[in-house]
Amino acid sequence: MPTYVDPNKCDGCKALDRPACMYICPNDLMTLDRNISRAFNQEPDHCWECYSCVKICPQGAIGMRGYADVMPLGASMVPMRGTDSIIWAAQYRDGTTKRFRFPIRTTPWGSIKPFEGAPDPTVDDLKQPTLAAEARWLEAELATPKK
Repeated sequence: MPTYVDPNKCDGCKALDRPACMYICPNDLMTLDRNISRAFNQEPDHCWECYSCVKICPQGAIGMRGYADVMPLGASMVPMRGTDSIIWAAQYRDGTTKRFRFPIRTTPWGSIKPFEGAPDPTVDDLKQPTLAAEARWLEAELATPKK
């Protein structure tokens, strides 16, 4: 279900340097047309269908083309993003709407300190096959490969 941008809803995130969809797209498909201050998906065929752009758009301007088995003949799925959850509204052909809530945070904003307690990295650490403080986070002793 590749994404598309409704130009009537998109405001280009108020013509910032990079709109939210452009910032979050892992495949760098979203781009801003500076002439009209609207974002668009420049290569829908290459879309990974992660829907990050759909979920982050503050205007709700990004939609997705649905597969027939998921959204048959006129049905739609629309996300509404809150600070603690995403609510997907499924509107069916007969007009009924169902909403599904999925939490996106379990901790308060700004409370995660990922590097707290980790030692400062050294140049020798760059030569190691492990990530910074990996053994500490995995709570395991990692074997080093033999040369």
